[in-house]
Amino acid sequence: MEYNARMKNRIKRVEGQVKAILRMMEEGKDCKDIVVQMSAARNALDRAVAVVVSSNLEQCVREQIDKGEDTGAHIQEAVNLLVKSR
Repeated sequence: MEYNARMKNRIKRVEGQVKAILRMMEEGKDCKDIVVQMSAARNALDRAVAVVVSSNLEQCVREQIDKGEDTGAHIQEAVNLLVKSR
């Protein structure tokens, strides 16, 4: 699978959020503020997982349809990946 700029930018954004969290900790910021930022980073990572899985699923399903193959196994695998990521 090819990871496009959109996917990579999502991960770079999460990386920036995590670095900001570490900086906040080093600066002794309030616990509530840090937890809010941690939650935002987790949500951003969850969205990135969804983008990667859905893009991969779309690509695999298209290939299988072109070959006349059943797509059920790939769809189930994608659902399992999403469930595990939560």
